Amino acid sequence: MQKSWKYLLASPVVSGATLLMSVSAWAGEAPATIEASETLVNKQVENNYEQDNVISQVTSVSQLSDVQPTDWAFQALQSLVERYGCIAGYPNGTYRGNRAMTRYEFAAGLNACLDRVNELIATATADSLTKQDLATLQKLREDFSTELATLRGRVDALEARASELEANQFSTTTKLQGQVVAVVSDVLSGDKVNGASITDKNTTLGARARVEFVTSFTGQDTLFTRIQSNNINTPDIGTPEGNLFFAGVDGTNNAFLDALWYKFPLGKNTQVIAIANAGAADDVTNTVNLFDGDGGFGALSSFGTRNPIYAQISGAGLGVNHQFGKNLTLSLAYLAGSANDPSAKNGLFDGPYGALAQLTVKPSDRISLGLTYINSYKQPLFTGSNAATFDITSEAFSSNSYGVQASVGISDKFVLGGWAGYTNSKVLTGTKGDVDIWNYAVTLGFPDLGKKGNLAGVILGMEPKVTSSSFGGVAEDKDTSYHIEAFYQYKVSDNITITPGVIWLTAADHNDNNDGVVIGALRTTFSF
Repeated sequence: MQKSWKYLLASPVVSGATLLMSVSAWAGEAPATIEASETLVNKQVENNYEQDNVISQVTSVSQLSDVQPTDWAFQALQSLVERYGCIAGYPNGTYRGNRAMTRYEFAAGLNACLDRVNELIATATADSLTKQDLATLQKLREDFSTELATLRGRVDALEARASELEANQFSTTTKLQGQVVAVVSDVLSGDKVNGASITDKNTTLGARARVEFVTSFTGQDTLFTRIQSNNINTPDIGTPEGNLFFAGVDGTNNAFLDALWYKFPLGKNTQVIAIANAGAADDVTNTVNLFDGDGGFGALSSFGTRNPIYAQISGAGLGVNHQFGKNLTLSLAYLAGSANDPSAKNGLFDGPYGALAQLTVKPSDRISLGLTYINSYKQPLFTGSNAATFDITSEAFSSNSYGVQASVGISDKFVLGGWAGYTNSKVLTGTKGDVDIWNYAVTLGFPDLGKKGNLAGVILGMEPKVTSSSFGGVAEDKDTSYHIEAFYQYKVSDNITITPGVIWLTAADHNDNNDGVVIGALRTTFSF
């Protein structure tokens, strides 16, 4: 009897629990019952068996047949299951009733019984085992040796891959990801703006590289750290209009800490984000624009990426999002532009800041509406005419901005969107006065155009324009220039997209005396 037990222990037996869990992992889901597990065993292992061309291992036509309830093997295993409780979890306590099984499904059940017998032997409770049962198990093991060996090979390979991933993972709490945006750009048309020739008309190649660490300590919180290098330059065309969203500040290859924030839930419906560096509007609220891809995806220009009034909130601070049900979200945020500067007229509360309040309404999955208010101090706009982007460093000025953003999915392949923004800036010291600035846009989005994952987009609008001014340092823009942008984002693979696009400013700097300017760009985004 002892010799038979040792022989069983030396058999190529797979742990029943490991087998069922591993096969379930192949399918990408966790089975609720053993019945579900066996179904997954049947689907996954049979497919893999066929793909590996193991048909040469078949030595008998009987190996190609299902196991019928009338077969000796079926009845023998059914008896073992009922006697030793090899497989627990069937609602009626029986072994599959009278349903026929494939040989692999049968082998999974046999494997569980072999595992159960090994447990009885290991715990010295094998007195209940009979010589007849051991002989039956031995015969079944021999008849289904091919299926057991195949299952064993699959599980061993899966466990080896899992061990390799565990041994080489970056961190148990942190995910490493990154993005590289490579851009070729040039001024394709336009010679003079405001009486000066456009000299930046050479084709350039630049890149923005980001390495990001996404950490979670509880599974519900996120610590986000990003290191960035960016040498992309926007061509100087004599006006801030048409600037590229993904362009850098100084055009160097220096790497620096770009974004650092921590987000965590507060109760069931509230999310809080604490931002230590480089916070922006899309970190604290929904900008309600299909083309807002933070420069790596979507629109090419700053104007096409989001309503320009959002540029007045940036830096370090705090944001809160509270959901009133699934259709209404309130966003509140305060970000200071020089929060880390202890000198006079700077710091968290005495320097430039932006305070945002926004209601985002989603009456359906296809429709989103954002109602935005931003109060800011010494935070100029980043895109628009020279007059609209004024930054009076010697004087204090505050702004109140109002925005409406909308996105409507007409169909799965067509999204209509747009926004309107109004800013009233007041110069508070020196020669005082008010400046009114307007901007608007209509966007046309075509998701999955030509291929799933692609995106075509058109932006038609007016960049920020001074419509009236009582401040002597800022003149009113008398004419209107239109911003017309088109791009086609092509998904080469899950990790690579290529986006050609053009930006046309019909009368640069809102001045009909200036040339129209066309900027072309080819963006390639690598994600990993």
